Amino acid sequence: MPKPSVAELRPVVHPPGVKDRRSGEHWAGRLYMRELSLHIDRHLVNTRVTPNQVTYVMTVAAVLAAPALLVPGIAGAVLGVVMVQLYLLFDCVDGELARWKKQYSLGGVYLDRVAAYLCDAAVLVGFGLRGADLWGSGRIDWLWAFLGTLAALGAVLIKAETDLVGVARHQHGLPPVKEAASEPRSSGMALARKAAAALKFHRLVLGIEASLLILVLAILDQVRGDLFFSRLGIAVLAGIALLQSLLHLVSILASSRLK
Repeated sequence: MPKPSVAELRPVVHPPGVKDRRSGEHWAGRLYMRELSLHIDRHLVNTRVTPNQVTYVMTVAAVLAAPALLVPGIAGAVLGVVMVQLYLLFDCVDGELARWKKQYSLGGVYLDRVAAYLCDAAVLVGFGLRGADLWGSGRIDWLWAFLGTLAALGAVLIKAETDLVGVARHQHGLPPVKEAASEPRSSGMALARKAAAALKFHRLVLGIEASLLILVLAILDQVRGDLFFSRLGIAVLAGIALLQSLLHLVSILASSRLK
């Protein structure tokens, strides 16, 4: 069969609302990756490749971000960004392939969430190990590896807190939560939530944003000649992850999502 054109693919794999999902679409997907993924889709839609197989590849790319970051210098940071970008690309492709082939499964949704958890965790753990300076000539400083792992734990907790809302509602026979229910009932809490959303500091612990930050810090480290900026970044991300996991929990409890 002839390969469909991008114009033929777009209305099927990008139905209305896909790019506008408040919590389900990353800014990088809207900005460029959804356009790039269409060109990958063209070569896959008439093959035996399944959406779940693409999700497996996506998961491998996410996990490989951790060892990539262990490569010293700017090269390792670049490899980390490449792995995360591949994760994001395949994250777009698997859903688009499922829409074109009409191959939907709960297993695919589950695997997609597992990959999202692993991406954030792999980047932050890899960053911590990078800060520990495993391949340096001096003593390995495991404090930074611990802080990186702590940041990864906080990032995973934030995702788990969101997903567990759906679990709690399902177990009580309630429908999925609507976006309006995420607004806090307290005016003070709502104002704090809007301020945090405007600053977007919490996004730094997500794998995509964290990988880009790591690259910037690696360049600064190269100029300075040590790991000062990377280690500062690890400490900041650990603090953000732990603070955000607590604030996110309070935000959920103060909203109507569990009502």
